[in-house]
Amino acid sequence: MPKTKASSPAKTKTPRVAKTKPSQEDIALRAYQIYLERNGAPGDSRSDWLRAEAELMAKPKKVARKSKVVSIAA
Repeated sequence: MPKTKASSPAKTKTPRVAKTKPSQEDIALRAYQIYLERNGAPGDSRSDWLRAEAELMAKPKKVARKSKVVSIAA
């Protein structure tokens, strides 16, 4: 009978967390977007700020890439 490999325990996925805290400018911009999403209706600006901060902390930071421009001669 052939030997089978023992299965390793299943790995649990951990949520992605940003390595650096988002800037106050980034948080303020996202909080403003949240305000606009509710069409400027009255709300709690502190809640908007905390929600924006939490969302930005949960997202991995995108790295800007330079795109190559390829020209094709006709």
